[in-house]
Amino acid sequence: MADNKKDNNKPLLPTKPPRGNYQIWVILATVAVIIGVMYFSNTNNLKDVDYDTFKQMVNNGDVKKVVLVQNRKFVEITLRPEALQNAKYKQELNISEGPLGGSASGPHFSMKVVDVGNFDQEFRTIRDKLPADKMPEYKPEDREDYFSVFVQWGFLFLLLFGFWMLMRRMTGGAGPGGQIFNIGKSKAALFDAESKVKITFADVAGLDEAKEEVKEIVDFLKTPLKFTKLGGKIPKGALLVGPPGTGKTLLAKAVAGEAEVPFFSLSGSDFVEMFVGVGAARVRDLFKQAKEKAPCIVFIDEIDAIGRSRGRGQVPGANDERENTLNSLLVEMDGFATDSGVIILAATNRPDVLDSALLRPGRFDRQISIDKPDIVGREAIFKVHLKPIKLDPTVDVKKLSAQTPGFAGAEIANVCNEAALIAARRDKKAVDMQDFQDAIDRVIGGLEKKNKIILPEEKKIVAFHEAGHAVAGWFLEHADPLVKVSIVPRGVAALGYAQYLPREQFLYQTEQMLDEMCMAFGGRAAEELVFGKISTGALSDLERITKMAYSIVTIYGMNKEIGNISFYDSKQSEYSFQKPYSEAMAERIDREVKKIIDDAYHRTKSLLTQHRQHLDTIAKELLEKEILFQADLERLIGKRPFEKLTTYQQFTNGLGKYEKKQLENEQPGVDPTPTLEGEKPAESGN
Repeated sequence: MADNKKDNNKPLLPTKPPRGNYQIWVILATVAVIIGVMYFSNTNNLKDVDYDTFKQMVNNGDVKKVVLVQNRKFVEITLRPEALQNAKYKQELNISEGPLGGSASGPHFSMKVVDVGNFDQEFRTIRDKLPADKMPEYKPEDREDYFSVFVQWGFLFLLLFGFWMLMRRMTGGAGPGGQIFNIGKSKAALFDAESKVKITFADVAGLDEAKEEVKEIVDFLKTPLKFTKLGGKIPKGALLVGPPGTGKTLLAKAVAGEAEVPFFSLSGSDFVEMFVGVGAARVRDLFKQAKEKAPCIVFIDEIDAIGRSRGRGQVPGANDERENTLNSLLVEMDGFATDSGVIILAATNRPDVLDSALLRPGRFDRQISIDKPDIVGREAIFKVHLKPIKLDPTVDVKKLSAQTPGFAGAEIANVCNEAALIAARRDKKAVDMQDFQDAIDRVIGGLEKKNKIILPEEKKIVAFHEAGHAVAGWFLEHADPLVKVSIVPRGVAALGYAQYLPREQFLYQTEQMLDEMCMAFGGRAAEELVFGKISTGALSDLERITKMAYSIVTIYGMNKEIGNISFYDSKQSEYSFQKPYSEAMAERIDREVKKIIDDAYHRTKSLLTQHRQHLDTIAKELLEKEILFQADLERLIGKRPFEKLTTYQQFTNGLGKYEKKQLENEQPGVDPTPTLEGEKPAESGN
């Protein structure tokens, strides 16, 4: 294994400084200027006086200068320096040298004037009667109100700037000269020879069949003559369908990395906007750009954002912008004006809500199903995610893939990352198997809470509850083999849990489902058997049992009383509340479900009564050690009475039928890896 050591003395490359939020600084600067002009404007800080007071001040010789602002109809009054020494004026004007005090240079008072002509005539008469040493300077003038103009235009600027910012955010911050004018432009990111994606098909593991499908599309674009000489046509679109985390977007990135053609990537939500008609305009602009770059690939992630069935939940007479966008997309994908050379890739985890017109051949010619990987696929995915991790030689990739049934690629990546973090937290030099076990427990059961305070009585109940699950599963033929049972609190409310290693299969018989129900009843039955009381700890078990019983009766047609009838509708809307059966049939269904659940509970209770000694032994050991493994159960109560290979044993020792046939025919190039048939998720207990 390559050494992943890094030079710790190597200086870090300078990172790009974060982009400053200049808009906030512009707004703050404008507000500061307005406040500064308001503060330093003397006109707004002058004391108002009436005409009689003004006349008395003039006659006393306290006024130095009078300015009549004719167009604004007010008078500015400036006092003499010796008058400012008067205690009355000092207190009224608050004269000081600090920035908060009044100015000693003036003006000091203001007075409103009703009639400018009358005031001018009266003041000149009063002024002429005064001696020369007391006569104030008089100056009539017109003055513009620059402060009011500045405030008005400043607030208008702030309003326009705020509107510009709002439009910029709504339109995604287009380039200079764009913004509101580019709101109908497509938001697709273009990957071409200059900005090539680094991910290739070698980075995508566990999706061999899906890779073959998309590889063919890439090959068609690279060497079209190989296909067209036989009369084939390039497919117009491929829809990637699968649960979340299975690698749909990763596969599209690999297509972008492998294809030597332009690759447009965007999300279904990029077409959604608050303005009417914008989504359809963006669709048209996207295909216009794509036709200019043809041959090319367009990838729309989460296409269900715009591709939902039309007419569902629409208010009569209302305009549905999403439907307009979908109609535009349908026309562009298969309309009169559509040119060849543009291939559409789309991904969704909700194919049931997509419009049927979008799924028909001619638009999406292929639907590529990407399911959760089987044990072979999980091993390949683990190998990809383990490359950058420094591993201990004890790490067994096959064992890890067997212990993670039902895990998608994203969950496997999370397990690898958690294991590395746990090892670093423990100051280890390499990640060992124990770190991966703890990481799997962390993902399945939640965060371990060692410091959670639990009463001794509660801990004893939890121990017998989990021991009941372990014993019931140990002595039921079709139950999954136990891997680990723990009474260490995990997650939000789980006080304990049991981990099983289920077989990977698609088909389940009635006996297998009934045994699983009995195993799930093990905790509740053990509580009643030991304590004579039951607790709320069996909530998740009862929920699973009830759903399984109803599926036996109403979905799979496994009940003799109801018969071979299934009320399951794969195309039914998630918002439909209509039952496909009568009230009489509903009563029969409830009665049969109750009978199945009661029979399973009595069977489980009888089984635990028969193995009461084993139940006490395991519960006592759990109270002491808190965690037990499969080897501990074999030591305490003996081996399981049923000889059956687990998935891990089949994977490591056995061969599938296909491989055996290939080896018998002695065909070269066969990888002796077993072929397995699916899976079901690992179970977590209380």
